[in-house]
Amino acid sequence: MAEATGTQKKSGIKTLQPGEILFNEGDNAVSMYIIQKGQLRLFRPKGKGFIELAVLRSGEVLGEMSYFDPDSKKRSASAAAITQTDIIEISFVALEKTMTALNPWFKTLINTLAERLRKSNERVKALENNSIGFSGEFKFFQSADIVKILSLLFFTFRSLSENKDGKWMLHLSKLKMYAVEIFNVNEAKLEEFIQLLIAEKITEVALDDEGSPKNLIIKEPETFRIFQVFFNAQRSMKDDKKLIISNKCEKFLIKALEQVEGVEAENGVVEVDLSKIVNYFKEYNIPISLDDFQGARNAKFCGEYKMEDSGRITGMLNVDYLKKMFPVVRFMNALNRVNDAKAQPTRS
Repeated sequence: MAEATGTQKKSGIKTLQPGEILFNEGDNAVSMYIIQKGQLRLFRPKGKGFIELAVLRSGEVLGEMSYFDPDSKKRSASAAAITQTDIIEISFVALEKTMTALNPWFKTLINTLAERLRKSNERVKALENNSIGFSGEFKFFQSADIVKILSLLFFTFRSLSENKDGKWMLHLSKLKMYAVEIFNVNEAKLEEFIQLLIAEKITEVALDDEGSPKNLIIKEPETFRIFQVFFNAQRSMKDDKKLIISNKCEKFLIKALEQVEGVEAENGVVEVDLSKIVNYFKEYNIPISLDDFQGARNAKFCGEYKMEDSGRITGMLNVDYLKKMFPVVRFMNALNRVNDAKAQPTRS
């Protein structure tokens, strides 16, 4: 969503949905913005990926430097909503009228501070341009990032959370304090990670005493340790030894688990009718076949297939093992989807 270029751009309030672009780097700048509610991230495209610059929240301002910079009226970074976000847009036309009415000494003070900030930004850009660029294998969430954030979550939930009604609750401010001071976690990545945990229903969110959705809730902190051990083991393995479950295989496994729900397992194993699942996908014209289930066999979630005289295909599902590992598999694939999405060029 590129900004309008009309000189009579009006001020007003607008709402952005999660992921919606406010402006792109290089767009003509005609307004500044105040975040009334929600969160925005600032980023810059680089190669096939992005450099995450900052996360801005309620009460913070963005886009104002384009007004004060006399040499450029282009956006120096891109901005997108992390959550549903309400922003107040103030056009540069309206801002100019306000600046004109200021006392000269106060206007000089504002311009001086803005100039100092602009020069600081230029130094940051120069350092960034001299740094090593991303390769074609750009990943927003690197393996080290994932392990670090999971370690942070396990540590803070075990040490700082409150146990209420069998669930563990931690305020976001405590988590972020440790993220910055001890774990040195990129804030933009932490925000994205938390949103993903919520979307995958691994973590819940509740209102704090001030009515803000900043209390994170999990049934058991041990979940984060299990995830951390898995991802730490994965990153030390050779590619041909890693657990890989495709998105299609994940959907196949969901149907398999639905089929055996409530069935008593013998030694953790239950027979599953694979033909029934294949026919389900055919009926709804979903391009998933038995070949897509091979990853589950490689992962030992299912044994060898058995072909009956009727043509029915069955397999022995290691249901206990699968139920233990499936949340990790789903979250791994969710992280991969985020990485794939962020490796694509941003479109307005």
